[in-house]
Amino acid sequence: MPVVSEQLDNFFNEKMKEYPTRRSFLVPMLLYTQDELGYLSPDAISYLAQKTGLPEIEIRNVISYYSMLTMKPRGKFNVQVCTNISCMLRGGEEIFQHCKQQLGIGHKQTTADKVFTLEEVECIGACSWAPAMQVNYDFHENLTPAKVDKILESYEKKAAQ
Repeated sequence: MPVVSEQLDNFFNEKMKEYPTRRSFLVPMLLYTQDELGYLSPDAISYLAQKTGLPEIEIRNVISYYSMLTMKPRGKFNVQVCTNISCMLRGGEEIFQHCKQQLGIGHKQTTADKVFTLEEVECIGACSWAPAMQVNYDFHENLTPAKVDKILESYEKKAAQ
């Protein structure tokens, strides 16, 4: 029995046909699996190894290379605040400190209710709209502490639904 849903397993079976090798589809498979499970568990890694025919160590190496992949459970919403040069010059570090204070957690920590995980990241590619942060796949730019409060509040409401 797959670790992922039958729907995702079937999707993988169909999509793998479009790639020259199964390894070519590994990173998307990791992302889809993580989105469904919340993280890449040991069982998920074993499942993906069987699915792709790759050794588990190779899959773990790929996971450790990409910062967006994790083998540790995260909150429902992963808040990534950019503090790279463009964001830093426009208040990114202050935005990160504000998030720490508002959420009561630090870098790579998760709130007790498992709603938020907070990360300080190097770059999310939103330099023209700095300071910026990404929550899961949603970008938020030109941030101020007041904007951050509204953004976090909106995700808090989504989590309660």
